[in-house]
Amino acid sequence: MTLELQRTALLPADGAAPQAPAPRRRRRRGPRVTVLLAVAVLVLVVAWAVLPQLFTSHDPLAGVPADALQGPSAAHWFGTDPTGRDLFSRVVHGARYSLTGGVVAVAVGLVAGTAIGVIAGSIGTIVDEILMRVVDVLLSIPGLLLSLSVIILLGFGTTNAAIAVGVTSVAAFARLSRSEVVRVRRSDYVEAAFGSGGRWGSVLLRHVLPNSLTPVLALAALQFGTAILAISTLGFLGYGAPPPTPEWGLLISEGRSHLATSWWLTTLPGVVVVLVVLSANRLSGAISQARTARS
Repeated sequence: MTLELQRTALLPADGAAPQAPAPRRRRRRGPRVTVLLAVAVLVLVVAWAVLPQLFTSHDPLAGVPADALQGPSAAHWFGTDPTGRDLFSRVVHGARYSLTGGVVAVAVGLVAGTAIGVIAGSIGTIVDEILMRVVDVLLSIPGLLLSLSVIILLGFGTTNAAIAVGVTSVAAFARLSRSEVVRVRRSDYVEAAFGSGGRWGSVLLRHVLPNSLTPVLALAALQFGTAILAISTLGFLGYGAPPPTPEWGLLISEGRSHLATSWWLTTLPGVVVVLVVLSANRLSGAISQARTARS
């Protein structure tokens, strides 16, 4: 009788069961909104790279000397540089170089690293030991030093800088893909596939690879943002595209001598780089969360 009275006292006056707190719904909406914002930023930047003429009518290479070093305005959204070139136009047209470099860097790391990881994880034995020791050597070298070494061998330019950045990510892709292949290879359905007479190649393509690529794709999204930042860093240091190419890192480098009087020359291109990197990182996190929820 006493327990029944206590249970009745805890219920609301109308006898309805207590509802779930509203903040939980807001927490669910929050990540979804940030993912949509990240996707919107990336779609916009991709549109800049594909169709820059839709967003600006200014020539990114030709300027008007009389308009030099003008601040942001309705005519020049990001202001102008010391030669009178429209900075927003240069940022928009520069998206093609930076995004292409990021894609090349991720492709180099993804293809080479995944191939090494799949071979090491699926074959094992001495092959696994040799390949993983090579990966350990790559991991022991600082990324910037390795990038500069590759650029010295290949020469300057956006493509060579992208390849150099991609080489630095090979080890990360190799270790992740190897661990996923080893995990999937030990699962029951893979053992059943081998037990039913499946060949090594067919089992690898049908069962192992499809079930081990999701974390690799999440890493690819993360490395895309990291690659853009690294390529911009190399461009800032003078190892990327030569002037007057409107590459993002080079734009920031060209404006640093006017930072005290013309803040927009470095700040606004830098904000664009930061937004793209953060958006790629958020998209990578969303892919990882979706994989965790499915598992």
